[in-house]
Amino acid sequence: MAHASDVQPEAGAGPSDDVASRIYDWNAKGRRSDIFRKRPKLLDETIRDGLQSPSATDPTIEQKMDLVRLMARMGIDSVNLGLPGAGERARRDVELLLRFIVEERLPIRANSAARTVLADITPILDVSQKVGAPIEITAFIGSSPIRAWAESWELPKLVGYTRTAIETIVRAGLPASFVTEDTTRSHPRTLDVLFRTAIEAGATRLVLCDTCGHATPDGVRNLVDFTKGVLRAMDVEDRVALDWHGHNDRGHALTTTLLALERGVDRVHGSGLGIGERVGNAPMDLLLLNLYLLGALDPARHDLSCLYEYVEKVSTYTGVPIHPTYPLSGRDAFRTATGVHAAAIIKAEQKGDRALADRVYSSVPARTFGRRQEIEIGQFSGKWNVLRWLEEHGVAPDPEIVGRVLAHAKQQDHTLTDAEIRALLGSP
Repeated sequence: MAHASDVQPEAGAGPSDDVASRIYDWNAKGRRSDIFRKRPKLLDETIRDGLQSPSATDPTIEQKMDLVRLMARMGIDSVNLGLPGAGERARRDVELLLRFIVEERLPIRANSAARTVLADITPILDVSQKVGAPIEITAFIGSSPIRAWAESWELPKLVGYTRTAIETIVRAGLPASFVTEDTTRSHPRTLDVLFRTAIEAGATRLVLCDTCGHATPDGVRNLVDFTKGVLRAMDVEDRVALDWHGHNDRGHALTTTLLALERGVDRVHGSGLGIGERVGNAPMDLLLLNLYLLGALDPARHDLSCLYEYVEKVSTYTGVPIHPTYPLSGRDAFRTATGVHAAAIIKAEQKGDRALADRVYSSVPARTFGRRQEIEIGQFSGKWNVLRWLEEHGVAPDPEIVGRVLAHAKQQDHTLTDAEIRALLGSP
């Protein structure tokens, strides 16, 4: 496996002029304008919502700082530093991270989560005042009928909590975002009342939250359009922004998040490696990858040469492994032992266009993100696989050797390791 330190991103490794002429893009057929109405904004939830994964280990403060530095380098707009109301350790980490952002002058905004109760909001106000820097507070409250039934909540109670929370944040001079938890399963009458209450109290952002990963593309379209209708009716479209926060319970998180941007949402949330409660959140790394491929990111602002490093560190720091088939960062993402695939890649490389060679059997340009195509040998391999291995290891391409290695590989139930091949060749 090639690690981030082994393969350096290639300058200008994006698609060459020939790529567009040799790949017919059905994704763009019929598209008459930019897919997104505005520059996509991103909020990273890795060290807050991501750590709600039962399998995740809470990183050290130094590791969290390392991740925030990478987020800023990649051009992520905001980072959720944590939920201070969860306890003293969380409060301390939020304070240290806010100081870190200020001292390093990182181009990333601080965000912090809170329930719509003063016990959660007050610690954030205290941290902001102590450090002398603003924190956007995202205050959340359950809004779905199933949650109201479980908690025995009535709408007037939710309205009261919402108004008190938002007014408290606004009086302190901090940006107030209002989150309706489980928005995608909430009744429009309830949402209308809560949205209006929060906006009248001074909220400048509404967060549409797919807490249980319920939304399909139809749900995204319907909910975003409904919410924009509320903003139009209140005549606040110019001063109240919209966020989308997606979870992956039905496997839709990446798709619904991209669609939310297409429908005009201002900012979307995600976490590195998609970690989070249950099956996780929208994966921030794959959001960045897809936004890059859609041409929605400014290279001068978004340095994605460290995207692979970001995912590896999220995995290392939280103890959540990267699945071998995980896009971009998985061990098998650019690895093949299939003869037909290997032959096409090698022949494309021999034509001298490495950008095209990167795309023959992948929609993702590996070198752009510090990775490379890896060709190995297994039961489905052909001579090209063996020839590549021999070339990379300085062994003459003798036909007898090629035949011997292939014959051995065809009898195995796994991809051969370098050690197995060396032993077969009688070399150390």
